[in-house]
Amino acid sequence: MPQRLFTLEEANAMLPVVRALLAEIQAKKRELDSLTGQLDGLLERASGNGHSSAARAVAVRAATATAASELESLLTKLQGTGCEPKGIEEGLVDFPSEREGRVVYLCWKMGEEEIGYWHELDTGFPGRQPL
Repeated sequence: MPQRLFTLEEANAMLPVVRALLAEIQAKKRELDSLTGQLDGLLERASGNGHSSAARAVAVRAATATAASELESLLTKLQGTGCEPKGIEEGLVDFPSEREGRVVYLCWKMGEEEIGYWHELDTGFPGRQPL
C-alpha cells in the first residue's frame, strides 16, 4: 500500500514541483541516452582500432556514470514528494489517493494543466477515467 494518500487538491498543489523535477528528469534522461549511444559507438570502434577511441570511451563512460547518478538522484527526489513516476519520456506521474474507500491513482501527464483523471492501481494509463 502506498505511503501517502493525496487529496485532489494536494496533488494539484504539488504539480509545480512535480513539473519542474520531471522536466529535469527528462533532460537528464535524454543526456544519458545520448551518452550511452556515444559510448556504445566508441566501444565498438575501440575494439577495432585501439587507443584513440578507447581513451574517449573512458571519458564518456565517466560522464555516463555521472549522468546516471544524477538521474537516480532526481528520481529519488521526485519519489520523495509521495508521487510515483510511471513514464519518464511520456511524463506520466501517479498520485496515490482514496476513492470510494479504496486506494487508486490520480493520474497526471506532462502538458496537462491539472489532474483530471484517475485509474485503479492495476490498470495504468490505458485505464484512465475522468474524475
